[in-house]
Amino acid sequence: MSSGGRAARWLFPEGHRYARFVPLLLVLTFVSGLVDAASFLGLGRVFVANMTGNVVFLGFALSGVAQLSALASAAALAGFLAGAVAGGAWRRHSEPGALFAVLIGLQSLLVALALGAQMAGWDRYAVLVPLACGMGLQNAVVHRLGVPDLTTTVMTRTLTGFAVDRPGPAGARRAVSVMVLAAGALAGGLVHNQAGVEGVLGAVLVLLLSVVVAARPWRDGLAEGRAPLPGRE
Repeated sequence: MSSGGRAARWLFPEGHRYARFVPLLLVLTFVSGLVDAASFLGLGRVFVANMTGNVVFLGFALSGVAQLSALASAAALAGFLAGAVAGGAWRRHSEPGALFAVLIGLQSLLVALALGAQMAGWDRYAVLVPLACGMGLQNAVVHRLGVPDLTTTVMTRTLTGFAVDRPGPAGARRAVSVMVLAAGALAGGLVHNQAGVEGVLGAVLVLLLSVVVAARPWRDGLAEGRAPLPGRE
């Protein structure tokens, strides 16, 4: 059994149609921590993945907090929503799993654009908006897959469920999700300290391209109607 199959069986013993995407969703969760580290530490106290925090920052900025920018928060929100709308509309009636690699590939392109803008020294909005749009696209993909407890960004409900529900596979999924996001933020902070925003976005791009390559055989299998069931080889 592959490592992906073992992870799916451990976290989803009850089974789920897209359980095989568990390792890839955890990589995307790690990516969310990296991206928010880059935006918060390097682009002026703004989030591009954590929209709950961004909405709060927008309120703080409008109240007059000098360290925060209402325009930056609004731009991130607009970019995120644009990406989410595009991801939701993309071939709406197609198999979500079959589109996974395609949509994450588009996210990779947006991150590459942001990295190029950062390296060229362009205005921060040229970096901020593509990143937020990419994270909106990622969230749309994850939403369409509907894998329980692996949202890749939203941790408030995840933590609440972990605290309230009785122990079981769902609790394990939630704990792993929170730890992976925290690890991504930690890694992003460390990389930012050494290599700045460019270093973090470079790492994000490598991880996203790895997800695209790893997801392609599974996507093709779904498209041809021969995808294996969760937990089988």
